[in-house]
Amino acid sequence: MFIGLIQRVEQLQVTRMLIFTGDQGREIIENLYPPLDTPASSGSVEMPPSPYLQTLLHHGHPRVVQEIDVRSLTEIASRNGCVIDLVASVGDAVLDSTPTLRVFGASAPLPEASLRPAIELGGERTLEQDPKYAIRLLVEIAIKALSPAINDPTTAVQALDQIEDLLIRLGRRRLEIGVFRDTQNKVRVLIGFPKWEDFLLLAFCETQIYGATSVQVMRRMKALIMELISTLPEERRPALRKWQERLQSTVERSISDGLDKFDAPTEDRQGLGSTRRKSVSS
Repeated sequence: MFIGLIQRVEQLQVTRMLIFTGDQGREIIENLYPPLDTPASSGSVEMPPSPYLQTLLHHGHPRVVQEIDVRSLTEIASRNGCVIDLVASVGDAVLDSTPTLRVFGASAPLPEASLRPAIELGGERTLEQDPKYAIRLLVEIAIKALSPAINDPTTAVQALDQIEDLLIRLGRRRLEIGVFRDTQNKVRVLIGFPKWEDFLLLAFCETQIYGATSVQVMRRMKALIMELISTLPEERRPALRKWQERLQSTVERSISDGLDKFDAPTEDRQGLGSTRRKSVSS
């Protein structure tokens, strides 16, 4: 029992948690998103001209959308010749009397008993269909490490290592996957998924705010963004360049010491390790 306890304590080390969370995120990305060279969905995705016929409301205590059974909803919509629009996405909280989906184009309301099981609800977010949650957890670890009570920028840098890997993988995947069609290529289900800009905002915004006065974190973030710019396709780069400008603005605004301000914008994958040669962006 004592050996088992020691092993469990060891598993709770921050580094192991970072690796575990990153692994979960990598698995979700691989399973959820097709490669970027996969042809985009063709055809119109406009909603039917008629107003929605039916709204499915959540009743009860607050819950979180954990998973959506896309295949089941697509089959239901195809059989009834309609379009199902998910108002609540994976990771969203649903409260009493808030809508979860709307039905367009059906001749009659669909049985709620067939719709509700397709939306799995629970008490907290999970990693099943939610790559945002993996990044969210990594960001939480980073900003907690940067709090004055802990003051551990090295852990924040380690979290950024995992975040960078997830962003590289996301940047090489087609993220526009929210339109689902039946076997006749007709649009049947619409689900909201985060855009590339949404992932960047989640990954960078709070980390930049709470790490603004840490030279180590700023240097690691600079290296991270430059690495993404140099390795990802051109269509991903405009949003990254905007964050590059925001990061420089944060350094100028938040670091008052002249020497620190000079060191902070330098690319360094370890934060305070080896200064990288200046990256060349195309």
